[in-house]
Amino acid sequence: MDRRVSPLYRFIVFGLQQARSCIFPAVIFLTLAASKLLHIPFMSRYDFILLICILAQALMLLFKLETWDEFKVICVFHIIGLLLELYKVHMGSWAYPEEGWSKVGGVPLYSGFMYASVASYICQAWRNFNLRIRNWPHVAWTVSISILIYLNFFTHHFLWDLRWWLTLLLFIIFFKTFVYFDVVGKTYRMPMVLSYVLIGFFIWIAENISTFFGAWQYPDQEHVWRIVHIGKISSWFLLVVISIIIVAQLKKVKGAERVESTNLFIG
Repeated sequence: MDRRVSPLYRFIVFGLQQARSCIFPAVIFLTLAASKLLHIPFMSRYDFILLICILAQALMLLFKLETWDEFKVICVFHIIGLLLELYKVHMGSWAYPEEGWSKVGGVPLYSGFMYASVASYICQAWRNFNLRIRNWPHVAWTVSISILIYLNFFTHHFLWDLRWWLTLLLFIIFFKTFVYFDVVGKTYRMPMVLSYVLIGFFIWIAENISTFFGAWQYPDQEHVWRIVHIGKISSWFLLVVISIIIVAQLKKVKGAERVESTNLFIG
């Protein structure tokens, strides 16, 4: 590879690779926008979004944009997200005010695909950037912190909110963990925790776009759309941790990666 490749060119390629990794989220955004601006005949908006999500997932498998193993990972996160949605809507954290046949417990089934799209992005990025992770923590630590984070999403409504203590614990667990990725033949390194923060931040931006198009509605958005509170970044940060840990651990179990003596994951 020519070492004289300009930083600007590498940055453009990096952006294109990111866009390529966001196929599923992009489909959801476009569907949200189209269904908000256009009248959908014969079915409710929520049902239409669900139909498009199912079709998009089927096409990604058909055209081999996702493998079956990746699909299984995405399904796991779909279930995790849907269970969280059912609880949060029940607790009044947010709402889906429109009607639809595909609503269960006040939650449209397409909502699970929004969480699944995060897992889809991670799987796509893992392949497109040839991700490698050095010094991945022991499985006991990663599984334990994932369970604690997920439980805190439920228990903070009636017990203490431990998100900042969990964040501190994450910094300790992943202190020595770095992710390596390739752009035009050059390898870059980033602290694993920083990657969690950056992905969480961009999901927060996506959340603002989604609520603007009426994907769901927070209590303070009932009468007029408002920017989602910046504190939500911490929630997405923690959710990203769970999703990446699930992808990494399942890749390891499936043998899609090998662990060298240096404890290096290779995707």
